[in-house]
Amino acid sequence: MKKYIIDTNALISFVTDRNPDQQQKIAPLFESAAHLKARILCHQNVLTEFIHVMDRVYHVPKDEIGRMIVAFVEMPGIEVIHEIDFNAVLSCWPDPIPDFGDAVVASIGKVMKRSIIVTFDQKFTNNLKSLGLNIWENKDIAHFSQISSE
Repeated sequence: MKKYIIDTNALISFVTDRNPDQQQKIAPLFESAAHLKARILCHQNVLTEFIHVMDRVYHVPKDEIGRMIVAFVEMPGIEVIHEIDFNAVLSCWPDPIPDFGDAVVASIGKVMKRSIIVTFDQKFTNNLKSLGLNIWENKDIAHFSQISSE
């Protein structure tokens, strides 16, 4: 089963209508995970960033954010990662990845070989490529659709 590491912006794109194109692209991954055809790994730092953005940028009521988090972490195929490998994080932060939260996501990709990092952030994608990490590509959409229909 393939492991996908979700970045905050991909999670936000899934649960909001801020970018319908991104929402459409990411939905098959979550459907695949719900059918246990894929595994989505989510670091707790991503959830912290998600809560902050939903609260401060989108002004979603905190109780609603809480329900979203509960639904997400209880969804089949989701694994929340609590540990942090500071050696792996510091090996890519602040160079080539200047954002600490992004470095945490990248560190999971470094530690969990053959996992695929899912992000819509092009700058982060370029940083991940410089590290030689596996990055989700738009062509993976067909793969998600195929495994969710099996």
